[in-house]
Amino acid sequence: MKYLILGAGPAGLTVANKLKQAGITNFLVLEKEDTAGGLCRSTIVDGAPFDIGGGHFLDVKKPYVNDFLFKFMPEDEWNKYIRDSRIFLKGQMISHPIEANIWQMSIEDQIEYLKSIAVAGCNLGTPAPEKFVDWIYWKLGTKIAEDYMIPYNKKMFSDELNQLGTYWLEKLPNVSFEETLLSCLSKRAYGTQPGHAEFYYPKKTGYGELWNRMATEIKDNIVYNKSVNYIDFSSKTVITEDGSKYQADIIVTTIPWLEFSEIKGMPDDIKKSVKELKISSIQTEYFPENLNTPCHWIYCPDSHLSFHRILVRHNFCSNSKGYWTETNGERIRMKGEKGTFKYLNKYAYPLNTIGKPIIMKRLLEWSKRHGAIGLGRWGEHQHYNSDVTVGLAMQLADELINADS
Repeated sequence: MKYLILGAGPAGLTVANKLKQAGITNFLVLEKEDTAGGLCRSTIVDGAPFDIGGGHFLDVKKPYVNDFLFKFMPEDEWNKYIRDSRIFLKGQMISHPIEANIWQMSIEDQIEYLKSIAVAGCNLGTPAPEKFVDWIYWKLGTKIAEDYMIPYNKKMFSDELNQLGTYWLEKLPNVSFEETLLSCLSKRAYGTQPGHAEFYYPKKTGYGELWNRMATEIKDNIVYNKSVNYIDFSSKTVITEDGSKYQADIIVTTIPWLEFSEIKGMPDDIKKSVKELKISSIQTEYFPENLNTPCHWIYCPDSHLSFHRILVRHNFCSNSKGYWTETNGERIRMKGEKGTFKYLNKYAYPLNTIGKPIIMKRLLEWSKRHGAIGLGRWGEHQHYNSDVTVGLAMQLADELINADS
């Protein structure tokens, strides 16, 4: 075929639907699972939707992305929310982000946090450190680093935080002593809003319904239960676990590069570097009890709790109850209490290790020159949210369509 798309998550489905809308039908999508959606899939648990990949919501910041997605699932089928997220810190629930809401703490704690922020390296003009942990202290001050950011990141990603680079943290705003002091005096938040400050979530279904509808639109061009484990760049061929072979002029891969057990035709040094990519796995687990909070999700840095985040389902999913937790795969064994449903996502987050930018630059440039384009969270090994992924996939599809014409 002309185009072979690996993976029916948000990236693959977007490219496929854009091609079809442009009148191009000589393409095929291969999907490992028996349903579409990737990390954004949903199932029914305890009579209501449960998003097995964790908390995924549709941000409002990219209207052109939403306009495209609303063609499959109209806007009137979504509820729109103003984000309410909290941090469970030392037995107290405070609003997120922490630096804007220190005023919700005791006066004694406010003083300690303000003293720490005042002498943070970024506020004193000292050079930024190269190691992750040192950078967090430099950027946020000792108190926020030790009480929240370091323990939370250890729980979410890895105990060995210094294997991570700092290049992906530049989007974090400086913690301004002036703004923090002003928020404490006026008792209201100042500063930059976090991502998903406003978001959409379906009224009657889980987030996975959107991707199911997109898959339905290309049902004649998608094959399920096809796990790809071999790619040959010399012939632009992939082979699935059951021995099926597929050949195309252009391959768009949205699956993890680590899923290829064999890569033929790629230089050995690039092939070897693929094995250096790191990931983290996440288990989602459902609990039927309602929580006495109005918030949508809660960050939990306490190392005594195995999970790092709680999604309060009954506050964003209509006619539901209960909540689910997200736990790093390495920490599952710590769990004492048990939920009524659990799902392990082997590929949840690509880790931003120190050498990753160089690895991915060489890998993506070489593979594109040889007919395979990496796209999305796993094709590019970037921690993209679904709206960002769809935007990038729309751009790629337009490029393919223009080249085809």
